Amino acid sequence: MLIAAIDQGTTSTRVLVADTDAGTAEIAYSIRHRQTHPAPGLVEHDPEELLANIRACLAAAGPVDAIAIANQGESCLAWDAETGAALSPVIVWQDNRTAETLATLGDAGAALALERAGLPLDPYFSAAKLGSILTSSPEAQAAHAAGRLRLGTTDAFFLDRLAGVFATDVTTASRTSLMNLVTAQWDTDLCAMFGVPVECLPEIRTTVGGFGSYEGLPIVAAMVDQQAALYGHGCRKPGDAKITFGTGAFALAVTGGDIVRAPEMGLLPTVAWATAEGRLYAVDGGVYDAGSAIEWAGRIGLVDDLSELDAFEGEAAIDQGLVFVPALSGLACPYWDRSAASLFLGMSGATTKQDMRKALLEGVALRAAEVVAAIAKRAPIGPEISIDGGLARSRYFAQFLADSLSREVVVSDFDERTAFGAAALAALAFGIELEPPAGAKSRRFTPRAEGVEVRRARFADAVSRCRNWRG
Repeated sequence: MLIAAIDQGTTSTRVLVADTDAGTAEIAYSIRHRQTHPAPGLVEHDPEELLANIRACLAAAGPVDAIAIANQGESCLAWDAETGAALSPVIVWQDNRTAETLATLGDAGAALALERAGLPLDPYFSAAKLGSILTSSPEAQAAHAAGRLRLGTTDAFFLDRLAGVFATDVTTASRTSLMNLVTAQWDTDLCAMFGVPVECLPEIRTTVGGFGSYEGLPIVAAMVDQQAALYGHGCRKPGDAKITFGTGAFALAVTGGDIVRAPEMGLLPTVAWATAEGRLYAVDGGVYDAGSAIEWAGRIGLVDDLSELDAFEGEAAIDQGLVFVPALSGLACPYWDRSAASLFLGMSGATTKQDMRKALLEGVALRAAEVVAAIAKRAPIGPEISIDGGLARSRYFAQFLADSLSREVVVSDFDERTAFGAAALAALAFGIELEPPAGAKSRRFTPRAEGVEVRRARFADAVSRCRNWRG
């Protein structure tokens, strides 16, 4: 059978078509969308543009038998239940507009969020963003008064408009800060605290199951993109881990039936996926800026072409005293500090563009290593970690990451792990175990021991400075 898997991400929408009989999985179409910044700290998408791009991807996929949709996770919006019209832009996971509101919730609010949802108070998550829509939008207020308001993450909007089903899946709901992690249901106390009417939220369903149909084709799976990537990497048992380097960098490790709570380390317990057989959990740690740091470097002329990031001569930039901290959007795990500033430290008159490019890659790798180190303190991780995403294609980056992690890094030449994971989860609905494309090969990068502790200490000092930069 043929499965069309949509990967609706932060900068683009892609569709992969997997043939379960032929053992192939290929991207059929990809299209980028606009990302707007109405003011500092605000990040938005046009919901109609995203929806149109999904439709275009499904049209380009051709005749298929089933559909799966992977979504951005924490990005959300409001829309009208009767007309389907969006009542707000999509407020993207990177958006920081709710920072002041969250600060007013105090220690009691933070404790409640950690106890029920397992998440810290941070603008990253959907809850406060959804609450802010209702308080700031007259259109949303009018729709609420008329009993026509719908609030949710982007997947719920897509499913409602594509299939007439107002639902989300448990992995996405677990990223809102509105779902009780134990019961997998909306928590009325959390909803009240964030000012989100529970009756306006979608039904929570398992990751694999029924989500209606689009033009006669069943939508059989929906999930967060990072959980899709986790499944797509073949992670199934506790200790299996991956890192996806997209706009941000996200490390996830399977914890099985255990909910790993480690707020002191900034780790996030989350649902990995849920099927008719049960629910599995994972622990998650994120870096806000990975690919976005590379895009920024391109905008200012530091990087002209991605081929410039593949290999370098000479010693590492950090060994020369040059450090870059990728905190363009602040710091996520384990700090959760939105006030942190991105910094280059240690530049001199002899610093070259090549040195700065090295430092750029090294900074992302060292931030990812901080996240993995935090996870490893609370949950066992195997001796190797699979990675995917644009940065995974850089040999320099993969080797430096292996050195920083003190673990073997595995990079497959088939790197569409998010879309493939969505397709593989969809295949479960038909009792099919989808295997990676035949002939897919992997490169392995073995860690080198020299200088690792010195690099970690130097980077930790730079992070400390960037956190104090804005006072």
